[in-house]
This record gives sequence, C-alpha cells and structure tokens, in this order.
Amino acid sequence: MATTRQKEAARRNIAKARQAQSARARGQDIPRRGEGMSTADENRLPGKEFAFPKERKEPLTDARHVRNAIARFDQVEGVSDAERDRAWKRILAAAERYDVEVFASSWRDLLKGGKDRKR
Repeated sequence: MATTRQKEAARRNIAKARQAQSARARGQDIPRRGEGMSTADENRLPGKEFAFPKERKEPLTDARHVRNAIARFDQVEGVSDAERDRAWKRILAAAERYDVEVFASSWRDLLKGGKDRKR
C-alpha cells in the first residue's frame, strides 16, 4: 500500500513526464532516457562516485542511479553498519545534488517493514 508521500511523489513524476512529452510534441529535442553506463565507464569512475567506494558498489552518477542505490541499499552484502552510515551520507548528498526526494531519515528506516536480514 502506497503512502501519501509516495502518491504525491508519483503525481509530481507524472506531471514532469507530461511536460516532457508535451515539449517533444512541440518539436523540442528532449531525450527520453540516458543510455546508461557501460562497465568500462563504471570501471573508470573514481571511488568517491560510489555509495560503497571500497566495494565499488552503487554508483551515484545521476538521479536514476541515486534512486537505484536507495532501492537496493538493503541488498548490499558484506558491509558493516559504519560503512552503511557513510554510504547513506554519500547517497543523501548525491540525492540533493540531483534533486531526488528521499523520505527515509536513516538507512535503518529502509529496512522497516521489509525483509528482516541478519548482517
């Protein structure tokens, strides 16, 4: 069941998509989606561009990658809680840089109500 904030965020995303679609219909050249990042491009990134730099996991190069890092945060294995704290700070900084809304105040909030994993 979606929360009120999730529904509001979805409405904003739909409005942005409609604006882009309208602009395309009037002839503006607005890309539909980035091409993504190749493995070679990812290997060239400096460690500071990752949520988990030591493991080189979860690149934070654009809004799409930031959203993906948040969604998959609890799936990263082999990291300590201290590393998760540092990764969360990097994710929040990247979210602010790329204008991504984050409703969880802590990475621990992401685990509430989900699968209980032992670390």
